Amino acid sequence: MSPGYASPLHLSLPGGHGRRVLVTGATGYVGGRLVPELLAAGFTVRVTARNLDDLAGRPWSEEVEQVQADLLEAEDVTAAMRDVHTVLYLVHSMGSGSDFMDREAEMARTVSSAAEQAGVAQIVFLGGLHPDKPLEQLSDHMRSREQVARVLLEGEVPTLVFQAAVIIGSGSVSFEMIRHLAERLPVMPGPSWLSNRIEPIAIRDVLYYLAHACALPEPTNRALGIGCGRDQSFATMLTDYAEVAGLSRRRVFALPIPAQRLSGFWIGIVTPIPRGIAMPLAASMAEDAVTTEHGIAALIPDPEGGLTSFTEACRRAIDRRRQGPLDQTWDDDVLTEMAQDPAEPLPSDPEWAGNTVFTDVREHEGAAPPEAVWAVLETIGGRNGWYSAPALWRIRGLMDQVLGGYGLARGRKDESTFHVNDHVDWWRVESVEAGRSVTLRAELRAGGRAWLQFTVEDNGRGGSRLRQRAVFFPSGLLGRAYWRAIQPFHALVFPTMAKNILSAAERTAQEGPVRGNSSSS
Repeated sequence: MSPGYASPLHLSLPGGHGRRVLVTGATGYVGGRLVPELLAAGFTVRVTARNLDDLAGRPWSEEVEQVQADLLEAEDVTAAMRDVHTVLYLVHSMGSGSDFMDREAEMARTVSSAAEQAGVAQIVFLGGLHPDKPLEQLSDHMRSREQVARVLLEGEVPTLVFQAAVIIGSGSVSFEMIRHLAERLPVMPGPSWLSNRIEPIAIRDVLYYLAHACALPEPTNRALGIGCGRDQSFATMLTDYAEVAGLSRRRVFALPIPAQRLSGFWIGIVTPIPRGIAMPLAASMAEDAVTTEHGIAALIPDPEGGLTSFTEACRRAIDRRRQGPLDQTWDDDVLTEMAQDPAEPLPSDPEWAGNTVFTDVREHEGAAPPEAVWAVLETIGGRNGWYSAPALWRIRGLMDQVLGGYGLARGRKDESTFHVNDHVDWWRVESVEAGRSVTLRAELRAGGRAWLQFTVEDNGRGGSRLRQRAVFFPSGLLGRAYWRAIQPFHALVFPTMAKNILSAAERTAQEGPVRGNSSSS
């Protein structure tokens, strides 16, 4: 396993030791999270990709066997399956292109035939949960999922099909739709499918079932529904998410209009999910997705402690390090280390996954050495001010006080040194690396959570580089409106602040400490 990685599922699967499993779709949402769990459980893992460069940088990339393969090319697939016990089929195109259903069926036939030739013992396919009705009455998205399942089940290699509805975890398309709709719309009139019954399932439970399916004592050929054991309307998913996320009460109204195509456009406009994904996703929401029995328990027992509820799955997806202190994992706005819970984000997730985050980053260079810049940085706030546009800072402070906040009234406890948890006007020192960086967390009324971070480093030419970064997590439409409203303030304040700090640092280096810069402009 990759150094330092600990499986949050703590899987113990004696039957898996020595078995080689092939993961197709390892660069996808489920596959990328499943691979480390399989490694932790003792499997020998092989992964396929059409381009092996796509696997570079994954925390587990050096721990797996990598094979370049196009799943439509029989020769590639057969070679990839050599000496493989179980094939995990986790590929789906989400309705890309007019002929995607034909391509998906052809890919499934290729995989089934290659598995037979290679002597594979078991195929495991993650499909979709849908009502029991004729194939032609299903949405294109669900019809394709069911068509693939039938191709595999009718093949010579035993196939275990897991039918799942909405998967809950950061990065899951369905969950991101729930997240963005709930966070952006306090009042949501919507299509009739908002009242449809859905049985969600947490990503950690999906991984649990998939990993256990690779360690079955005997191959099996059947389709089984998997879920959390409790169905609810899509509308209540939105309101439940809002409650877990600490948002104000959301009001959701299902109007008596199906409007599947309009729903796709609506999701594409209101959320950052690409329209090409939103359209088939909205169409699939037009159908109930509820398990009719719990037959899976006879094959794979429930996880210890039981299945994860929808609200607990949401909590795991949003209550994570990325929402905690603004630390080094925020560099370049991606996580640079392996997630410690499957519900957490991965660098491989689409860019529209995760919390909506607004940033304002400024960099400036000066002739003063880093230690001189740091000496000035340590004096910001309180009587010394913020080295730019003091009138604007006072106005913002008064606005905060009118709304019941601190404003600029608190000043500073220590005017020359940063200490963790000290207040600096309406900010709180969250972290400090003496001589290099300080992170301030806002404690003002802002419609969300905000941080301001300063980093100073040597520019390699005897001077220094000062980086200012403002990060804001908006809460609903109010938060988004707030960010838009303060952008002109940032444009006036931040560039001047950096230049004045660097100028003061040059004076500090030449003349000694400078104080009283609240009127700098």
